[in-house]
Amino acid sequence: MTANGIKFGTSGWRGIISDDFTFDNVKLVCQAIADFINSKKELKGKPVIIGGDARFLSDKFSMTAAEVMAGNNIKALVCDRDTPTPVISFEIIRRKAAGGINFTASHNPPEYNGLKFSPSWGGPATPDETNAIERNIKKVKTIKLMDRDTAEKKGLIKIFDPKPYYMERLKEIVDFKVIKKSKMKIVADPLFATGRGYLDTLLKEAGANVIVINDKKDVLFGGFPPEPSEKNVKDLIDRVKKEKAMLGVAVDGDSDRYGIIDSDGSYIPANTILPLLCDYLVKSRPEWKGCVVRSVATSHMLDKVAMLHGLKLMETPVGFKYIGEIMTGEDIIIGGEESNGLTVHRHIPEKDGIIACLLVAEMVARTEKNLKTLIKELEAQVGKFFNARKNFRLSGPKKDALLKKLNTVKISKIGRFTVDDTIIVDGFKFMLGNGAWVMTRFSGTEPIVRLYGEARDEKTLADIMAEGEKFITQ
Repeated sequence: MTANGIKFGTSGWRGIISDDFTFDNVKLVCQAIADFINSKKELKGKPVIIGGDARFLSDKFSMTAAEVMAGNNIKALVCDRDTPTPVISFEIIRRKAAGGINFTASHNPPEYNGLKFSPSWGGPATPDETNAIERNIKKVKTIKLMDRDTAEKKGLIKIFDPKPYYMERLKEIVDFKVIKKSKMKIVADPLFATGRGYLDTLLKEAGANVIVINDKKDVLFGGFPPEPSEKNVKDLIDRVKKEKAMLGVAVDGDSDRYGIIDSDGSYIPANTILPLLCDYLVKSRPEWKGCVVRSVATSHMLDKVAMLHGLKLMETPVGFKYIGEIMTGEDIIIGGEESNGLTVHRHIPEKDGIIACLLVAEMVARTEKNLKTLIKELEAQVGKFFNARKNFRLSGPKKDALLKKLNTVKISKIGRFTVDDTIIVDGFKFMLGNGAWVMTRFSGTEPIVRLYGEARDEKTLADIMAEGEKFITQ
């Protein structure tokens, strides 16, 4: 039995269903996870939370994982329906579980599925943990299985509903009274996936006037990848404008990422939502103490807001596991990344798109202002920031040439721009002066190179992105 090229990236192992993401490979990985859990004395006797998103076969993969856990004498608590990633994370912590196995490919197209392991602290697995699981995969000789009926009789597999506990927790964090008082009209879009019955129900319970679209389960996600990016939420944008709603909110396939639409139909990116929410949370929750955390590829507008309020800002590699890891050691007010993931003070150490949407709704309700007005007010204090991201697929030789250039040559200029400093927290981030920077990094989950850039005016941004593209492709 071989490892079949199984590798964990920044968000677990992903593959195309029936190609490399097969039941045999799932059993292999789950056996490796069971061996990892059973090697830790402190995890003995603790259950594993198992769930998955709305993708094809996620429910069957979940039960297969449960049968492997049972075969290894580990109790499996299996979610009763497709379940958001943040809910699984919350349950791991609430139940003091050994960890969680989550079948999701998040925002990837419907032909993909994935397996994400979360350790006992509830965040995404760290590189040390995934490396240990990968080593175990290579060592597996026998897969231990116990069929569902036998396992249920022995109490080693149990089906449960995780929804009520998570919903109650969000009601403790979000000010529902403020939303109810506003009676604001909101369009909610769960993108045919796990957010159904979570995002819309919470908004309704908060007292908002909610219009829900795309709220049936569809393993093809309506023909689009379940990613709440501007190009994938055109129907949400159209409905916000048609209904004259104050806000449009969406979550991705496993509800750990969010998408926000302003009252005029404008898509508001995470690089703007994060500083807006940071400023709002500091003002509305003075009892929250802690730092602000962002990934290295996220806008420095968040830095300016942190500085405005005298808060420490911490920069991490790309991947929410690094933000989650910081949360195990100290309090944060908000932590997030430009790829639409965030969490807040003493919540889960994992991305939560549902709470992101609720907090934006609360912010708009309390201020009685649309997002563009709030952005203008914040820019008056910290200035404007313009940013962009672009992906490139490089052939083997071109990728090797770029890696060699990055690792062996001291880069002093990017085109006509002088490099003042190079940050190598993750990838290569070149600071170009006057608040401008450009960054390149190789994706941990896809065969692509990403180019990020930020500047304080649109022309400079266009110039540095053009120079960055030349740097990558020539």
